[in-house]
Amino acid sequence: MNRLKEILATSFGLGYAPVASGTFGTLGGVALAALFGWTWPQHYLWLCLVTAAVLTVIGKPVGDWAEKHYGRKDPGEFVLDEVAGYLVAAAWVTFLEWPHLIAAFFAFRLTDIVKPPPARQMEKLPGGLGIMLDDIIAGLWALAIMGALHAWAPQLFTP
Repeated sequence: MNRLKEILATSFGLGYAPVASGTFGTLGGVALAALFGWTWPQHYLWLCLVTAAVLTVIGKPVGDWAEKHYGRKDPGEFVLDEVAGYLVAAAWVTFLEWPHLIAAFFAFRLTDIVKPPPARQMEKLPGGLGIMLDDIIAGLWALAIMGALHAWAPQLFTP
């Protein structure tokens, strides 16, 4: 059971990247969003949102375990939160391929690092709840940035 928790916490090992584990963890979300978009484009939005919700629910107890296992609050190896947060950032009515996925990646990394309110406050919640919710909030901020980009320069996202 601990091995399964470790696989989930590190998103199949992405959390063990020697540098910038959060950035590498976000790539797990990019892979899922790309899979959803190219396999089931008509269900892209719902697949992103439902998967983010399921990962958040799973991530709470796995985050609690990870803090005990790695011996610190919000350990860098735990990147399931980045996957869930990115899926929120990338959620869009239609799948717009690489330009959208790449823009969502940068928007999410920015908001995950800066942690605009109330993401920073969510980070202070105990255990897995705080680990997951700060990235979901960062994902919502990134989604707002994506909305602004789509409104301001829609030609950037034409597949």
